[in-house]
Amino acid sequence: MGKALDGVKILDFTHVQSGPTCTQLLAWFGADVIKVEKAGEGDATRGQLRDVPDADSLYFTMLNHNKRSITLDTKNPKGKEVLVTLIKQCDVMVENFAPGALDRMGFSWERIQEINPRIILASVKGFGPGPYVDCKVYENVAQCAGGSASTSGFADGPPMVTGAQIGDSGTGLHLALGIVTALYQREQTGRGQKVLAAMQDAVLNLCRVKLRDQQRLERTGVLKEYPQFPDIEFGDAVPRAGNSSGGGQPGSILKCKGWQKDPNAYIYFITQAAVWPAICKIIDEESWITDPHYATPAARLPHLKSIFARIEEWTKTKTKFEAMDILNEFDIPCGPILSMKEIAEDQSLRDTGTVVEVDHPTRGKYLTVGNPIKMSDSPTEVTRSPLLGEHTEEVMKQMGYGDVQIAELRASKVI
Repeated sequence: MGKALDGVKILDFTHVQSGPTCTQLLAWFGADVIKVEKAGEGDATRGQLRDVPDADSLYFTMLNHNKRSITLDTKNPKGKEVLVTLIKQCDVMVENFAPGALDRMGFSWERIQEINPRIILASVKGFGPGPYVDCKVYENVAQCAGGSASTSGFADGPPMVTGAQIGDSGTGLHLALGIVTALYQREQTGRGQKVLAAMQDAVLNLCRVKLRDQQRLERTGVLKEYPQFPDIEFGDAVPRAGNSSGGGQPGSILKCKGWQKDPNAYIYFITQAAVWPAICKIIDEESWITDPHYATPAARLPHLKSIFARIEEWTKTKTKFEAMDILNEFDIPCGPILSMKEIAEDQSLRDTGTVVEVDHPTRGKYLTVGNPIKMSDSPTEVTRSPLLGEHTEEVMKQMGYGDVQIAELRASKVI
């Protein structure tokens, strides 16, 4: 069975996390991703946070599966000639250099188009056009500038970043969609184009419900589903809402049996209107079904703290998995707080390819995240990340270079 992106050749000039997330996803779908790295050094993450001496770090391996690695000195004139050949033969060039770096290399968008009018140039940048366009951005900066940090955490605490890499990996996912869309449009136009995913923009896209709430707050002066209501006066910006739901159905994280010793003995519980009678029966508060203070979603809003406190009395008598089993029988939306250890050991996630075990020649076996997108006609096989420069000669020969030319380039340390 073929892959969705069979025949698509990607020139991967990305490093660290945002760009490699994008190109790894494309590789999982069958694209031939050629990762260009500096000889002797490679992607900075190869050596970051190492847990096995002299082996590529998990940081690198978990972001660069299914790719081929070549080394190339793009500052050398002969290296620039090789790069021109690569651009001619590739469909997409992906980069997450600092702003202006490509221009300084002598490969502006205009120059790249001259070399290959059909190529798509896809870029990750921290900010889009504006006052901060030249600023360098990392994960947590993007979360702060995109609105996530100011709306995360609790009202009496500082802004909070999330453990989910929504700035880096989130932007990479956005860029991958942009690339596939540009490839589709090229089928109609025959032309390549520039694709930009700014990290601030991607984070904001993932925080759109908070922008929704900002406009509601400006119109009404209150957000009734937030934990501040009705006791605390709202300011002029969306406040931090703790673990309250970001949607229209009130939710909260509640303690479960064993919470005193287990930091993850919790469950997320949503008081969906449709199952309110079932919730009342389970917690032995059937009078709430018809009580005018609790009978409707609007009536319940001022009492959410006491409602969740009563539900928590019940959840504390059950483990999170026991509570899940009971609540799911009544279609009550809920979910256990799973630790990374529990996720790593979850057989169902391995069965679906969401968690994958990979064997690496220098670091041995390790777990990684597989393709989160499942396609019936394009199954994903996760292969190990490449060693530095492992495929240099192979790629050079495919580009038309002979043994003598390759030997000369090696001798001059271009590759």
